[in-house]
Amino acid sequence: MTFGRRVILTRPSSDSQAWLTGLQAAGYAVCNWPLIDIVPVNNTSRLQVLVPDWSQYQALMFVSRNAVTHAFNAGKPLSGAAGTRCWATGPGTRQALLDAGVALERIDAPAAHAGQFDTEALWQVVQAGLQTGIPVLILRGSEADQAETAAEGVGRDWLARQLSQAGVPVDTLAVYQRACPVWNDEQTAGARQAATDGSVWVFSSSQSIANLSRLLPKQDWSALTAIATHERIGKAAALAGAGRVLVCKPALEVLLVSLESMA
Repeated sequence: MTFGRRVILTRPSSDSQAWLTGLQAAGYAVCNWPLIDIVPVNNTSRLQVLVPDWSQYQALMFVSRNAVTHAFNAGKPLSGAAGTRCWATGPGTRQALLDAGVALERIDAPAAHAGQFDTEALWQVVQAGLQTGIPVLILRGSEADQAETAAEGVGRDWLARQLSQAGVPVDTLAVYQRACPVWNDEQTAGARQAATDGSVWVFSSSQSIANLSRLLPKQDWSALTAIATHERIGKAAALAGAGRVLVCKPALEVLLVSLESMA
């Protein structure tokens, strides 16, 4: 039986299936409207060189499940890279590494009961084991409308600063691109209605919110209820004009609790 408010999922399609299935199983009407399209990078030459040979890095930081997928599409690491650690900020990325064949004992990630899944929580896990002078590679996404060389140099700024201050060199590499989706008239009309009909929008990226504002530039969001999976994302939703914003961890069971609190 379906109950409660309609839930709008905005994660990339590759990340949303487990939440879609879980929410439907819990009785919610769910719309899957990805607000970020994930596409391959234009130039994979550097990726194809670095991924098979990780031995020069003490760790690879994967910023998302998509970073894992696109990195491993370029090739599998050689046996000489067995000492390289793999970092993940959350359970989805951790599971993607396991699915890709990375041994559990090589993965560093916040515990399942951690208060938040982000780079700050990851830092608490990895900082004690760092080796100065040996670089870390951050595998991330770039914006599809930026020059590739500029996008590669952005990285996860906060984590990169912590590593640099600890004497650890940092490299970054874009392994996929994030693009704003293109909506037809029907999708646009549906989104405008969902902004005012009591639907709950779930945001797991500030970029999703920015893309929504681009797709509906003159929309009044004051009647919108949003659930954000991080405090920073919640602030972005509030700045965009969302009338009500709740923050919860990016975990299905926590999301369900948040939705039940709105009943």
